[in-house]
Amino acid sequence: MTRALTGTARDVVLLLGRLVLGLVLLAHGWQKVVADGPGATIEGFSGMGIRAAPAAAVFTMLVEIVGGLMLVVGAFTAVAGVLAALVMVGAGLFVHADAFFAADGGWELVGVIAAGALILAAAGAGRFSVDHLLAARRTPVAV
Repeated sequence: MTRALTGTARDVVLLLGRLVLGLVLLAHGWQKVVADGPGATIEGFSGMGIRAAPAAAVFTMLVEIVGGLMLVVGAFTAVAGVLAALVMVGAGLFVHADAFFAADGGWELVGVIAAGALILAAAGAGRFSVDHLLAARRTPVAV
């Protein structure tokens, strides 16, 4: 029977997963906010027929940047993971639904990002995280 990783190996893998996923989200958010600009991002969302495009664009930019940072440091990982997955599902439905492979404009990449974000939300951030530090501070010490 194969067992899941435990101990330090598990924590290192969770750290690496958080770093990669968080940086990918940050890069996509940075592109929307800095490279393209919020106005162009909102216009793009409108052009794709997304309802409430300004709110959806701002939400997406916030989740990608703030959520990406949260995943990198492992803070509020469950919340960041679920929100990132929701944004990726939206991207898959509104932008990438016509193909599978990312090279063809398909949902492959956003699907992997959503799955990774949900896995982190379920598994937690691991020992090398802000979440772990906060949990340790809340745990009463037995005397």
